[in-house]
Amino acid sequence: MSKRRVVITGLGCVTALAESADELFTALCEGKSGISNIESFDTSAYPVRFGGEVKNFDVTKYVDKRQSKRMDRFTQFAMAAASQALNDSGLDFSKEDVFRAGAIVGTGIGGIKEIEDQHLKILEKGPSKASPFGVVRLMANAASGNIAIRYGLRGPTFCVVSACASGTHAIGEAFLNVAGGRSDIMITGGAEAALTPIGLASFCAARSLSTRNDNPQVASRPFDRDRDGFVLSEGAGILVLEEEGRAKKRGAHIYAELLGYGATDDGYHITAPLPDGDGAAATMKLALADANLPPEKIDYINAHGTGTKLNDVAESAAIKKIFGEHAYKTPVTSTKSCLGHLLGASGAVELIVCVKVINESVIPPTTNLENQDEQCDLKMDYVPLTARQAKVNIALSNSFGFGGHNACLVVGKV
Repeated sequence: MSKRRVVITGLGCVTALAESADELFTALCEGKSGISNIESFDTSAYPVRFGGEVKNFDVTKYVDKRQSKRMDRFTQFAMAAASQALNDSGLDFSKEDVFRAGAIVGTGIGGIKEIEDQHLKILEKGPSKASPFGVVRLMANAASGNIAIRYGLRGPTFCVVSACASGTHAIGEAFLNVAGGRSDIMITGGAEAALTPIGLASFCAARSLSTRNDNPQVASRPFDRDRDGFVLSEGAGILVLEEEGRAKKRGAHIYAELLGYGATDDGYHITAPLPDGDGAAATMKLALADANLPPEKIDYINAHGTGTKLNDVAESAAIKKIFGEHAYKTPVTSTKSCLGHLLGASGAVELIVCVKVINESVIPPTTNLENQDEQCDLKMDYVPLTARQAKVNIALSNSFGFGGHNACLVVGKV
């Protein structure tokens, strides 16, 4: 069966840098940082005291106060981003077949704040004081379920959990649903709120994080020889996917077309990528094949680019394996340099960035890249420090997660 064309008609996000897709992209292109000292809990005993914390977030702008109290922070972020995306799309589900519409939202950690809160309550007051809403707040599928309930969706609705690849996998699976004819509309993306005492302590113990407490805004340094780990962040990114014909028929504004999706696993190590980048390379190759495009057609790559010693070198090697000499002509940036790492939400936010790059003809920079690491290849163009005007017709977005999970999406101008 031939694949149906899938377009993107709505964008929404919540990040430490901005609370809309337009504001986010402007801030990224200006090289602004969303990284700051953590204020939501006492970090004085932690080796890392900063992150990409969403400050002054008011969920009641998007969700009824009573309902919001039944949601963990990650679900609140997802609901806010979904509200933005659906308002942007102009969809009215009273006029749609809701059995042909669903929600697939990824998360790497889920409701960890709720788990922490309930655990403390039980220790202090006993098990009889556990909240009856604990389960519905902590479960990883709460974001997709609440979105479906809010909009009355009756189609495929579930959660993808694959660490830092979760958001990209979720979008890929939603794409397959629409492309394969099972659905006409999918609300999809990722959400995360793991910037909590246990979340931060666990990543500190794993020695995954940058420890630049003296200057947090320069801590996220993808592809820089002085990088010392990633920066833990929180937020959400949600997109609306539709079958092209019906989107055009209802007069929707179409941002871009989702062209291809690839997914593999390294099958190597629970945290480290394959050093030669083979798994990541195979994923990009699958996504390009799904899009029926040669590597030379890609005008921009939004890298996973975490700023860890292992990831940046492996991803650079993977790009060179697939793109050959074209790797040296293709701009590659990591917007984690401004945003930090949103874990399961990162791929969704980064695909939104790719869509904006295509629409605005501007490539945001890899900030803090002052001394390019020769192991990542000095000839590669990581667009250091300053945004660049460029015509981009087709972009590729990479996401790689603990467990060896790899996912890649290709998006293009309509």
